[in-house]
Amino acid sequence: MAVLGSSTNTANARLLNEVEPPAAAFGVKLQYLDVLGPKDFEIAFRAAVKGRAEAVLVLTGPVVNSQRKQIADFAAKNRLPAILSFPEYVEAGGLMSYSASVTDMYRRAATYVDKILKGAKPADLPVEQPTKFEFIINLKAAKQIGLTIPPNVLVRADRVIK
Repeated sequence: MAVLGSSTNTANARLLNEVEPPAAAFGVKLQYLDVLGPKDFEIAFRAAVKGRAEAVLVLTGPVVNSQRKQIADFAAKNRLPAILSFPEYVEAGGLMSYSASVTDMYRRAATYVDKILKGAKPADLPVEQPTKFEFIINLKAAKQIGLTIPPNVLVRADRVIK
């Protein structure tokens, strides 16, 4: 599995550390492809093909996020299932994403703003973890790469793009 990310995003190292144990447990070899700028994508894509990647996991970050369409096109062209960080990737043509709901996080942030404007000290407010997650599947992308999504997976999706 090719893992596309940027070493300039410190969160990617943590995410990669969380992905490695389950990948190893399933016998999946990870090929980390570091992209530091838009010009690095073509090199990373060639390395994924040369490394015979059978899927792509796309980590998050400004460099990667700015190339959503390019990543989706690469995955489709090479018939690779792509697991992506945000719904926007799936809307750009990627296969699927599972992530915290950004909309819900913004709503929660608004409650913090409200409390602060009413006099609460930010340091006194509790830190919250996301509680709402979204699973999105793009059936057009699945068809394009020749993949059939099982019905028991489809029913679990919060949104299916047809």
